[in-house]
Amino acid sequence: MDKNFINFHILISHSPSCLNRDDMNMQKSAIFGGKRRVRISSQSLKRTMRTSDYYKVNLGEPSIRSHHLDLLKEAFLSDEKLKIEFNDAIVQEALERFVKTQITTEENDDDQTADDPESKPDKKLAVAPWVKEEFRVLCRVVKEVRNAGLAAEEEEKAKKDYEKQKQPKKGEKKPLEHFRGQIIAKKIETKMKESKAALLVAIGSAKDVALSGRMATSGLMTTIEGALAVAHVITTHAVDADIDWFTAVDDLQELGSGHLDTQEFSSGVFYRYASLNISQLQENLGNAPREKALEIAAHVLHLMATVVPSAKQQSFAAHNLADLAMVSFSDIPVSLANAFEEPVKPGPGFIKPSVKAFHEYWQAVHNGYGLNERCAEFAIGHEPPVGITGKKALEDLKTWMRANGEV
Repeated sequence: MDKNFINFHILISHSPSCLNRDDMNMQKSAIFGGKRRVRISSQSLKRTMRTSDYYKVNLGEPSIRSHHLDLLKEAFLSDEKLKIEFNDAIVQEALERFVKTQITTEENDDDQTADDPESKPDKKLAVAPWVKEEFRVLCRVVKEVRNAGLAAEEEEKAKKDYEKQKQPKKGEKKPLEHFRGQIIAKKIETKMKESKAALLVAIGSAKDVALSGRMATSGLMTTIEGALAVAHVITTHAVDADIDWFTAVDDLQELGSGHLDTQEFSSGVFYRYASLNISQLQENLGNAPREKALEIAAHVLHLMATVVPSAKQQSFAAHNLADLAMVSFSDIPVSLANAFEEPVKPGPGFIKPSVKAFHEYWQAVHNGYGLNERCAEFAIGHEPPVGITGKKALEDLKTWMRANGEV
């Protein structure tokens, strides 16, 4: 039986830098093993991956992440492909139904839908990933339902509901069009449920949603279970940060500087870990074949080993590539972060002792739990232990992944 999980293990040494900052403009950090480690959040790493040039070339257009509905509407209404297929009225109605929301007090909230096209959405809307191809499917549904119109019995029901309504204490009764709109809304939602397969394929066109998932925050948005779990990146060793006291010289000022400030920075060896649920990714791609999921997994490896957050890079230029990239096909997700629970000591430097601690811990966990894994590794200047297939280049490791780890 095929292994369902792919574990990605990356060791990467960054020269002096400040790649991810908190709200106080300090390096993000975490206490692990009782010692302070420099940290890069998983959100920062994932955003760097999906906005990279490599992603765009190899995985296509990512989703649009925003909670500004006016800007979202502007982006969709100005899309040339949508304009060719649908008139403005269809696009506008689809937008109103697509972005309608009722609760979003946190970053990810439970799915809530609204049947009434005239109901007002809540003002609080979380940042959510919007997929153009998914929206295109919705436009087609709206167009089909609108073109079909109401059947005779549906028109009769709308009239009866209109006549049965009581006179409100304030204002006027709801117009007949309101009750027609309710029936249209229900027909659209029913049609959307019938279009589940087409929606999955459309959502899968944005690989970042297929990988990271999303919690629905909008009327007709679909909840997607994430296939890729990404850990916060931490240093393998304890870190005492340095402070850079810098100035900006004013060329027209005779004495002193035009600006003075400080910036925390440090260097270190970082452990990156992620786990990919292959079957979940296949489902998110519209029940795609395993080969397609493995192709995407190979690109995830490339991104994990090469992308670096852009913060303060004009000042530090810490454009470092991974020193080690290990991949395992496994029955379960397994992080090897505990290889560094006891902070690595320099001996000299941190790369060699970090690789040594990583390999020793992998052997202990692999043998101790009798894990039935297929493992391969690309490393610069290091030989893998018995049980891990060595690869001479990152491309060789990607090829091994595409072949299901069987070559």
